[in-house]
Amino acid sequence: MSSYSGVLVSDQWLQSQFTQVELRSLKSKFSSTKNQNGKFTVGDLLPLLVKLKAFREMYTEDEITGILGDQGSDFGDEIDFEGFLRAYLNLQGQAMEKLGGPKNSSSFLKATTTTLLHTISESEKASYVAHINSYLGDDPFLKQYLPLDPATNDLFDLAKDGVLLCKLINVAVPGTIDERAINTKRIINPWERNENHTLCLNSAKAIGCTVVNIGTQDLVEGRPHLVLGLISQIIKIQLLADLNLKKTPQLVELVDDSKDVEELMSLPPDKVLLKWMNFHLQKAGYKKTVTNFSSDLKVFVTPIPLYQGTLYRRCYRRHDLAENIARRTAIDSVVVVLNYTLFFPISAAHDFDFIPLVFSLIYTQDGEAYAYLLNVLAPEHCSPATLDTKDPTDRAKLVLDHAERMDCKRYLTPKDIVEGSTNLNLAFVAQIFHERNGLSTDNKKISFAEMMTDDVQTSRDERCYRLWINSLGIATYVNNVFEDVRNGWILLEVLDKVSPGSVNWKHASKPPIKMPFRKVENCNQVVRIGKQLKFSLVNVAGNDIVQGNKKLILAFLWQLMRFNMLQLLKNLRSHSQGKEMTDADILKWANRKVKSTGRTSHVESFKDKSLSSGIFLLELLSAVEPRVVNWNLVTKGESDDEKKLNATYIISVARKLGCSIFLLPEDIMEVNQKMILTLTASIMFWSLQQPVDDTDGSMSPADASVTTSTPDESPAPSISGEDESSSLGGEFSNFSIDDAASDTTVSSLVDNEGSSVLE
Repeated sequence: MSSYSGVLVSDQWLQSQFTQVELRSLKSKFSSTKNQNGKFTVGDLLPLLVKLKAFREMYTEDEITGILGDQGSDFGDEIDFEGFLRAYLNLQGQAMEKLGGPKNSSSFLKATTTTLLHTISESEKASYVAHINSYLGDDPFLKQYLPLDPATNDLFDLAKDGVLLCKLINVAVPGTIDERAINTKRIINPWERNENHTLCLNSAKAIGCTVVNIGTQDLVEGRPHLVLGLISQIIKIQLLADLNLKKTPQLVELVDDSKDVEELMSLPPDKVLLKWMNFHLQKAGYKKTVTNFSSDLKVFVTPIPLYQGTLYRRCYRRHDLAENIARRTAIDSVVVVLNYTLFFPISAAHDFDFIPLVFSLIYTQDGEAYAYLLNVLAPEHCSPATLDTKDPTDRAKLVLDHAERMDCKRYLTPKDIVEGSTNLNLAFVAQIFHERNGLSTDNKKISFAEMMTDDVQTSRDERCYRLWINSLGIATYVNNVFEDVRNGWILLEVLDKVSPGSVNWKHASKPPIKMPFRKVENCNQVVRIGKQLKFSLVNVAGNDIVQGNKKLILAFLWQLMRFNMLQLLKNLRSHSQGKEMTDADILKWANRKVKSTGRTSHVESFKDKSLSSGIFLLELLSAVEPRVVNWNLVTKGESDDEKKLNATYIISVARKLGCSIFLLPEDIMEVNQKMILTLTASIMFWSLQQPVDDTDGSMSPADASVTTSTPDESPAPSISGEDESSSLGGEFSNFSIDDAASDTTVSSLVDNEGSSVLE
């Protein structure tokens, strides 16, 4: 495993404006230009900045030239890397001003860059700390550090060694990480800390988190906005885990017929939660529809211009004005705070019938949504005072008291309800759902819902491809593969990612797509590109994808995923002379790698039943990095229980090494050929990037014979008498990487890092 060091900048403020992913991308471009020209000048900024997607969509080349010229620098002046970063920030700042401020930027976890200003919500931080204290307070290792104090930075300090985040992932999706693979010591060295963060990020991707712009160095530094963003996603996944028909078939009560069931299955969990909430609100007689977890659940405050002469002429009394506004806007409860801002001189006011006044309207009709919901779900705890209370903060307090009597955890405060915190309101509603969903147990309906869900293998495959697509960093997030790919757009995004330039975007229609033939056009282009990439698509048309043919969609996605990993492996080979990488090459490499350590294990194919024990895969992992496998934890893999222990350990060790994989322990136990291939290819990809240690080449064959060992012993040291190049009959260049191991994934292994800032 290569040593890791982040890109360091002497100016701490400047370094804080970039993630390590961004710094590595920008450093690579800066160094490339400097190496070509011998130095980097102000004049070199222009061609480099023009290539940035974020800037070329905002500025012409002449405009960028003008901005650089306004800085008063001579285009021949040499600048260092920090000067380049400052120029980048300056241009980005002007771009954001041009867009109208930060409000137009994307979410920081998905944005092209995450610079300039990072703010965190103290309310969210306090809620996440409470969640961690509650769920991990009894953890054997973490209990010595818990409970955390939300008023301090203890959360970010504790997250720096990676243990907390790994444990939190296991709380969200139990069994994701084999805790035997986590380095848990009071004091761990940088190597072990980096391993924990690599394991954390790859596991986070494997449960559906978006971590495109986060590297291990960012977590080592404990960057608050990135740590909180990751924790927020993990907790959200935990709270929404049961919002699907497979886990909660009673949700079928929310719809009327089979077509609506299909629509329900395609909804993301948060939309299902909203549908559930509105279902009960309608039953309770609430007339509004809640469409989000922010503005629809908060006490809304907005200034609006009202004209005295048209609506409220001669209406000066606060009470009368409130009644008028309530009647004309259908707002149930109105408190009007008059702020007499006259746009005319007082002396002239009497000469005008139309005097614009600015009123701050505070209405609380949507603050009642919680009261209605809790009253219908837990009438035994109902209090008439909740609905009668006009003060928004007092009503919010009563709502939370009601929820607490239902044993709901307090994820938010009255202030959070009043201000409409999206994440905390979602967490609160999810807690209510978990404690009491209020759905019927009609066996007939439940049986119908269970019949509509996919079989185990189909669900497993769908999960794998969904997570893989989301790990690529494309613009669209996939919630359900079978539904989301039917318009063709997501498949075009993936194709453009794995085979850049293959998509003709002029002939593509972006969602929402109302005309059915536009969806067919998109899918026809998908099939056409697939055939160009030599996919097996006999008698397949775009309309098959539009119709949601699951078997065809899974087959296409497997070929797409396989093409991606083979291309990535091919791109690592020097002097390959254009030879394509094949499954046989990967198998041959794996067997020779294991043999090079003096072991005798050998597999005939990726369907070899001996793979179910996990021993061969553990030997392969040990061959590429001897210290990564603790053989004292490995079983013989004879019984099903032993096989599962080994399979779980294999997946965590591979992720800890730096492999981004999405298979499950069952895929190894049942020898799922496709998933075993992706795992082996990911290990191979990681291995081929490591620099070859020339000192190992001096080992003699005699030395090799001494290293033979059994799985019960410590792993044999790696022997490079047969190096990477000989294992494939070609030559491989020595790679030296300064990335976090987590950035070397089989899903987005090459492009993600560069595309996060540069194209």
